[in-house]
Amino acid sequence: MEKDENNVQIRINKLIHEKSPYLLQHAHNPVDWYPWGEEAFRKAKDEGKPVFLSIGYSTCHWCHVMEKESFENGNIAELLNGSFVCVKVDREERPDIDNIYMSVCQAITGRGGWPLTILMTPEKKPFYAATYIPAESRYGIPGMFDLIPTIADLWNNKREELLNSAEGITSAVASYGEQENGEGIDENVLHMAFKQIENIFDNEHAGFGREPKFPTPHHLTFLLRYWKRTGHANALEMTERTLESMRMGGIYDQIGFGYHRYSTDRQWLVPHFEKMLYDQAMMVIALAETFQATGKPVYRDTAKEILTYLKRDMLSPEGGFYSAEDADSEGEEGKFYLWTAEEIEDILGKDDAVKFNEIFNIQVEGNFAEEHTNVLSGRNIPHMTKSMEDIISAKPEHDEDTIIFIERSRRKLFNEREKRIHPSKDDKILTDWNGLTIVALSKAAQAFNEDGYAKMAEDAADFIIEEMTEADGRMKHRYREGEAAIDAFLEDYAFFIWGLIELYQTNFRTEYLEHALRLNNYLLTHFIDSKDGAFFHTSDEAEELIFRSKEVYDGAIPSGNSVCIMNLLKLAKMTGNTELEDIAHQAMNAFAGKVTASPIGYTQFMSAVDLAMKESVEMVIVGDMEDADTKEIIEFIDDRFIPEKVLLFRSIYDKDNISDIAPFTRDMEMKNGKTTVHICQNHTCKLPSNDIEHIKEQIEALSHM
Repeated sequence: MEKDENNVQIRINKLIHEKSPYLLQHAHNPVDWYPWGEEAFRKAKDEGKPVFLSIGYSTCHWCHVMEKESFENGNIAELLNGSFVCVKVDREERPDIDNIYMSVCQAITGRGGWPLTILMTPEKKPFYAATYIPAESRYGIPGMFDLIPTIADLWNNKREELLNSAEGITSAVASYGEQENGEGIDENVLHMAFKQIENIFDNEHAGFGREPKFPTPHHLTFLLRYWKRTGHANALEMTERTLESMRMGGIYDQIGFGYHRYSTDRQWLVPHFEKMLYDQAMMVIALAETFQATGKPVYRDTAKEILTYLKRDMLSPEGGFYSAEDADSEGEEGKFYLWTAEEIEDILGKDDAVKFNEIFNIQVEGNFAEEHTNVLSGRNIPHMTKSMEDIISAKPEHDEDTIIFIERSRRKLFNEREKRIHPSKDDKILTDWNGLTIVALSKAAQAFNEDGYAKMAEDAADFIIEEMTEADGRMKHRYREGEAAIDAFLEDYAFFIWGLIELYQTNFRTEYLEHALRLNNYLLTHFIDSKDGAFFHTSDEAEELIFRSKEVYDGAIPSGNSVCIMNLLKLAKMTGNTELEDIAHQAMNAFAGKVTASPIGYTQFMSAVDLAMKESVEMVIVGDMEDADTKEIIEFIDDRFIPEKVLLFRSIYDKDNISDIAPFTRDMEMKNGKTTVHICQNHTCKLPSNDIEHIKEQIEALSHM
């Protein structure tokens, strides 16, 4: 207990000293929570108690529900405190712990999600797993009031059975994660992946599968590569239709921009309202690449809107980006984002409200049914059932007026919405998600020729280098309130290296490429599986858990292994170091059996396979970065979708030391004092050219291969 400013005693537990917003949310629960650490497990051993492990994250709606129902309930807290040592983990701070025990939950129950509940021995070996647990038993699901006494009785009277079960579960899950090498990867796996995606494509509403429906942007970026490889029109059509449907739907915040986590229905109408940094980043990547592939402004405009949201609401003063915004405000999911027809009329006026409501499908009775009652409540989620192109084509003489009207109305509603109580923000800065955001900003800077995005990417990269990276390449995973903590995981290295590679190809400052190589060397020293190939999730210096996992599944975000393979292939081409390419191929083969069994679960991996099997393209520009010809050539390259390319710049002033990093560029010179481009394809170099039109012809040909 401690006292507040009015000298009133308030309850606190061990989480009060943590930095994680999620853990701090639980610091005043009557449950005697401990953070994951030696103190908790030593207490469990000393007292002979099992451990109640609860894993979640700050913007998780059902985590909030379980807290309100159970962890704030004094009677349940008394049961938990008496029978268990209770440990809380923020899955975003400790993805290693989450990864291990989510595998356990999926193995035991056949499903997973958050909140994740694990009951285990003081040696961290699990014997029971579940996700959300209600306070009272219902529909055959045991509630906390029944479950806790049952487990306590088993622990006290049949402990040996639980210990044996824990040993068996641990061994089974550990062995399931072992390598399935298969016979290697070939191009056929790309065709299999495409066919599986095509089979689950929703022809009516776009996207993949039925409800709940997730953005899965790495499906889209793979489809773009498959379209470029094969010319298959349906690959591009599925990509475009999905992007259009999501942009029109309620999953997109039509008033303040940015994507919500997922749609609860096929129509993309009713989202789960939380906003995650990684979703914004991955969607910008998909949109920027689709703009390069098609030249259609809608993809550029949507990406810019997302980046407007990130800069406005998610950018920290230090230059890094915050993690997420909650779905809930004032104790209700989505309240911040919903509107009544009356509110809109009050803000816009009657005439403008009629016009706005027609475009965004606002109804007096409401435009969606409440989840628990299935009844219209008078509240609305702004969404479109016609694209902007269709709206404008209906009245082409008013096209500019319509665009101006929508933007003016949106701003009025946004300004009014800002007065509402906002959902909480998880303001920790994570290296891996910031790495993805640096990729997104760099690709946007390239595709849209926007220097401002490059500057934001530089600021974020500089922050991570200066505040979250040590001299030997060891990185930290999380930064909050001036503290960088928790040794970095595979995704931190993989995503940040990817960001640095893209940032170098945006501003051509060699220190970013040098840093990418430095971090890659650390990765190869401390994360690689030298026996079977590929990379472990944790370093060889990390805390020892019940087993050391190695993951390749591309879920809500790409897997670290998928991105590592892609990075290795690109760094090999950029430096001429073929050993990196060999390591990438070993990693691909390490997962061959698992990936070929169901390639749709590994679409970022498929993009890496596509890169490995395509004719590589190395472009080296030699010239003066301030020269108009140099800028024109770079812009021409960046306008086009050539995912197999790597782009290097060699300054005539030799101040960028690129030849030290990429020795093959040392003898590449300017011709006749003009910017000169050297293009090598599939290990064969063309004659260098300083003729801009000839250079453009060569680049144009590559973009259509």
